[in-house]
Order: sequence, then structure tokens, then C-alpha cells
Amino acid sequence: MNRARASIVLLVCTLLIAALVTPSFGAGLYRLDPDVVYGHKMGMALTYDVVEPAAPNGAGVLFMVSAGWFSRWSDPNTAIARSTAFSSLLERGFTLFLVRHGSSPLFKVPDAVTDVRRALRHIRANAADWKVDADRLGVFGGSAGGHLSLMLGVATEAAYEGSPAMGNERPAAVVAYFPPVDLQPLVGPNERFPALDFDHELADEVSPLLFVSKDDVPTLLIHGDADELVPLDHSKRIKAAFDEHGVTSELIVIPGAGHGFRGDHEKQAADALVRWFEQYLVPATGVTTTGSGSEQ
Repeated sequence: MNRARASIVLLVCTLLIAALVTPSFGAGLYRLDPDVVYGHKMGMALTYDVVEPAAPNGAGVLFMVSAGWFSRWSDPNTAIARSTAFSSLLERGFTLFLVRHGSSPLFKVPDAVTDVRRALRHIRANAADWKVDADRLGVFGGSAGGHLSLMLGVATEAAYEGSPAMGNERPAAVVAYFPPVDLQPLVGPNERFPALDFDHELADEVSPLLFVSKDDVPTLLIHGDADELVPLDHSKRIKAAFDEHGVTSELIVIPGAGHGFRGDHEKQAADALVRWFEQYLVPATGVTTTGSGSEQ
């Protein structure tokens, strides 16, 4: 009898432990694998969360967790519940990677760029663990996150000089909401955005506008015409550079939208984002291709 009770207790404990350490599907929509370590700096872990949809389509999307190049940890379940883009991507079968970088004020923009490049390589190298095709990875983010997304999309081989080669170092597609593209006039002492307080000579190295070339990946830009923090001109300038080099790109301008999308603006942006990633990461869905795109 004692043995029987002991066996039952052992079984219950085993099931409880399994429930704690094994990701489970939240409301049938996704399974969460939090805090995957992709590197270390100054004794601290660099992490991302993996959010697997209930019905994966084999493509993955990296989200740059960055606001003013400040990368804050938050409960991923809460983030998913609040984000129209996240829930829409999961519903369409995309696996999400919520990537954090070394945060300001300690770390600056060049550090953040280096970190997200490392994260992309780590995700690509381990994509099979989450049943994701390493060649079908997209990247998106807003503001500073949009800037980091563009830096990945326009990366050159020189950007990874001195690092171990791990195949194609770029994502397959990018979506950037209201991104700063030229940091030259922004770099210097800045109380609001301390990540911009770094050597001005490094500004060109982290300005995606200056790295546009004909082999850049398909890129969707979404910007509001009432954005006072990062003016629409930023997206217009890099769209012009993409056009000049024959890069597949599109600029969607949302009338009346400021810096950050809410309500209908958020849904409009999320719908366009999903369409773009379905078009370039999941061609089998049959989404119609629109070529180089145009400003709307």
C-alpha cells in the first residue's frame, strides 16, 4: 500500500515538473519557449522568446524588442495578448522570436546592432529545433526596432567580418514601422535616448540608408504622416534608395498616424505586415506578388 501511494506521489510530482518545464499551448494559439540564451555580455545573458503557433507554416519572424534602443523584458504572454501583429502572425502559422538586445543606457546603438545580428545567426543555426526553415526568416520592429530590422536587411558581408560564417546572414524579408534610417544628425548626448550618445564617427556604420544595395531583401516600410518623433522623410529617403538600386520595396503611409500605431492604424499596419511576410516567406499560400511596390 505504501509502495502504491509512493508511486502515485512520484507520478504526480513528475507531471507537475513536466508542466513547469515544458512549454504548453496558450488558449490553443501558441506554445511558449521563453528566455532562450543566444549569447552573453558582461556576465549577462542575451535572450529571445520563441512563440510557436498551433499550426506552423515553417516560416519564422523575429521581432526586435526595442524602444529607443531600450530593450525591456516583459511577460511574453502579455505582449502577445496586446499585439495585433503578434496574434495575426500566430494565427497564420508564423513562429515568432522576440529578440532582446543589450539595453541603453549602458549599451549604445552599435552594441544593439551587433546583438541582433548575433541573435539572427543563432536562430538560423537552431531553426530546425522549432521546425522553422532557416531560409524563411523575416524581421520586423517599430522605431528603434524598425531601425534594427533594416540594419539586418541591408547587412553586408563586412558587417560580420571576424565572426564565424553561418550561411546567409540576412533575413529573407523585412517590415519596418516608422524607422530612423540616418543617425548622423541624431548621434550625441541625449537624455531621452541615451543609446544615441556614442562616438559620432560610428554613426555611418549604423545608418541603414548608407548600406542600401541591389541585393537587399524585400522590405516593407509603414509610416504615419503625423509622426513628429521620426518624420516620414526617413522612410521616404530609404524607399528612394531602394528604388534607385532596384530593391523590392513598398512604402505605406497611414494618414493621421503618429509615432506608434493604435486602433485602426495598428490593424492596417498588421494586415500589411502579415501580407508581406506571407508573400515573401510562404509563397505556397498563393498571395499575389506586387513587384517593387509603391508609396500608398
